[in-house]
Amino acid sequence: MTTSLDQQPVGQAIDGGEVTAPMTGRVRFLAAARRQPTDVTPVWFMRQAGRCLPEYRALRAKYDFLTVAKTPELAAEATLMPVTRFGVDGAVLFADIMLPLEGMGVPFRIEPNVGPVIDHPIRTAADVAALRVIAAEEATPYVLDALRLLRRELGERAALLGFSGAPFTLACYLVEGRSSREYPQTKALMYGAPDVWHQLMETLTEVVIRYLRAQVAAGAEAVQLFDSWLGLLGPPAYEAYVLPYSRRIFAALRDAAPTIHFSTGTVALLEQIASAGSDLVSVDWRLPLDEAWARIGPGQGIQGNLDSSLVLAPWEAVETGAKDVLRRAGGRRGHIFNLGHGILPQTPADTLTRLVEFVHGTSGSAARAG
Repeated sequence: MTTSLDQQPVGQAIDGGEVTAPMTGRVRFLAAARRQPTDVTPVWFMRQAGRCLPEYRALRAKYDFLTVAKTPELAAEATLMPVTRFGVDGAVLFADIMLPLEGMGVPFRIEPNVGPVIDHPIRTAADVAALRVIAAEEATPYVLDALRLLRRELGERAALLGFSGAPFTLACYLVEGRSSREYPQTKALMYGAPDVWHQLMETLTEVVIRYLRAQVAAGAEAVQLFDSWLGLLGPPAYEAYVLPYSRRIFAALRDAAPTIHFSTGTVALLEQIASAGSDLVSVDWRLPLDEAWARIGPGQGIQGNLDSSLVLAPWEAVETGAKDVLRRAGGRRGHIFNLGHGILPQTPADTLTRLVEFVHGTSGSAARAG
């Protein structure tokens, strides 16, 4: 599903390329994702569907993580919580990047304080050859059911975001078997057995493309590719072993929905990441937003980039940081305000509500003054 500015809902007026009336959260987000005019800067937060919310903790007291993720009604409930509490413009599906792996024939579990665990890692050519590539509708039907339910429930409040782990990040878990600081087994396979590595990446790329396209068909209006561990690589390794697969994914989604490329700790790779072809590049706090945007180039939007830890500080510090991000964005089309990474569990929920109101109010005032 797409939305263009010549198909605005009632009250979403455009005059000479400028917005003259308030937008809904959904229209605002999708306009920014296409670098079109918006009334105010849209906002959402990574890992917003839970983490710091008491209502989410109450839900988790009844159900374990995977039960929530695999039960469409519960996943929808968790997804809607931050939309109601914070007033964000994007609702990101409550799910986990590991979910497609079960359809590939790789069982996993999520251990508290550990994360995903795979008891039989994928490290040989035979292991890779045994991986299955099946339709997303067969592999993860509960994800698609949750999206359909959410599209009906959200209305115009917020755009619905789907997501997937990127092939490199999924490979890190598949090869290592669990979270790691350096992922040495993964990099050893990549460098030492490139044929096996490329076959693994080919397989994962096909799975991710099918998964994201199925999400869009089920109601996702934008999708984010999470390459959480990309900062482990230098430019030559990224160019040789990862970038071609990211390009293929974004090319496959070009006419389907706006795309966001997320990574962290990747200042050295920024131009290469931009070349992968996403509509927006998500940047962390390690580089000022205006400098990051100059390196990405004017042809793509940008998402970010308030430090997640800053939101734990008193409001005065949060406000100063948010002002700086907005100042560096300069009111340019294509900015979606977000944190540089996910919400930390100890973040005060009321601070996030106040932050959304501040970004909306400040960016709207600046637009009216300009």
